[in-house]
Amino acid sequence: MTDNASNPVQDTTPQIAAGKVLWHFTMSLDGFVAGPGHAMDWMTGFTTRPGLAGEYVSTTGAVLGGRDGWDTISQARPYGGAWQGPIFILTHHPEDAEPAADVTFLSCSPAEAVAVAREAANGGNVEVLSPTIGRQLLDLGLIDEIDLHLAPILLGEGIRLYDNPGHPPIRLHRMCAGDPASAVNVRYRPARP
Repeated sequence: MTDNASNPVQDTTPQIAAGKVLWHFTMSLDGFVAGPGHAMDWMTGFTTRPGLAGEYVSTTGAVLGGRDGWDTISQARPYGGAWQGPIFILTHHPEDAEPAADVTFLSCSPAEAVAVAREAANGGNVEVLSPTIGRQLLDLGLIDEIDLHLAPILLGEGIRLYDNPGHPPIRLHRMCAGDPASAVNVRYRPARP
């Protein structure tokens, strides 16, 4: 617990630019990072600690995403346009992608895409904003951190952060003081109209 009543879960240290590959999402408590059809309208009305978004704006050197998400968000920039930098979209069909400023469509392996994004990030972090690409990079050992912001909402359906049937579980270590294998405890009650 922290002394900050608005942030009851022990937070991690501020993000730094260290050339890391971050799999970064706000996620519902039931594991969804987008609603059906990549809908993101559920992400409003939540608070985070002051300055959190600014940490990511200042430490992100490049973004790597997938084509389905990119086509759905209609060329929106991360962090409401506050972040400006190179975006790389991994796709099997770059030839039919609609061009956009600072966006490069790549048709290569996820590992090659990370190498391109890391070079463009120039020492900043690469944010992976795709569940599918993130899972592939995790399998390849190319994810340095999984950075999640749990939103107090249950979506019930949509696009999961991690969906990998038939594969063994992947154990994670928390990046904060204390036992790295400790569970995070959260407690909510349903909002009443």
